[in-house]
Amino acid sequence: MSLGRVLVVVPTYNERDNLELIAERLRAAVPDAHLLVVDDNSPDGTGKLADEMAERDDHVHVLHRAAKSGLGAAYVAGFGWAREQDYDVVVEMDADGSHAPEQLPRLLAALENADLVLGSRYVPGGSVVNWPKSRELLSRGGNRYTRMMLRLPLRDATGGYRAYRRTVLDALPLDEISLKGYCFQVDLAWHAMQQGHRVVEVPITFVERERGDSKMSRRIVAEALWQTTVWGLRRSRSRRTS
Repeated sequence: MSLGRVLVVVPTYNERDNLELIAERLRAAVPDAHLLVVDDNSPDGTGKLADEMAERDDHVHVLHRAAKSGLGAAYVAGFGWAREQDYDVVVEMDADGSHAPEQLPRLLAALENADLVLGSRYVPGGSVVNWPKSRELLSRGGNRYTRMMLRLPLRDATGGYRAYRRTVLDALPLDEISLKGYCFQVDLAWHAMQQGHRVVEVPITFVERERGDSKMSRRIVAEALWQTTVWGLRRSRSRRTS
């Protein structure tokens, strides 16, 4: 199966300890794929390391941003770069090792019959490794709440390991998408389904990072749940008045 040119977008902020290993694993798992590192001016020198990697490997590219402004904004910048460079498939992947590059062929294979593929922790065959039980329960509960409020038939709408056909990104109103934490991932999937794109989930094993600090917090989760509530109430009002 030929999907055309594949670009993996990896946002970074202080990921110097993880980036090179993830890039090596990605290049081994999907040799034809290109990697775009979107660095938010990391104080630890991640951006400099990415530049050095790009000098050695013509499949590695770097997009430098002036300051840290969140995961969603970094991905939107990466999506724009992908469109400018005419890639056919764009992948979201974390830099910390939680998204195994070795599982990317599974996501790409599923694109044969889909427009957007979500790597899912919570479908049969999916799993989470090394998370505290409290965090997993919070994540599962957040996804259940999202399904209920938005009538979104996805088990893991908040997950950040996913592959898009270019046609999906071209159709999404990226200037209207919420850029905050989990909201960003939910909003993208929700818009894609509303537009009639076929969205499927494939199981992945999510592994908690071994090096560096997580950027996620309870505040970000709370913001996502509140935003989901607002969207759900608007949806209900819209249905009643239509």
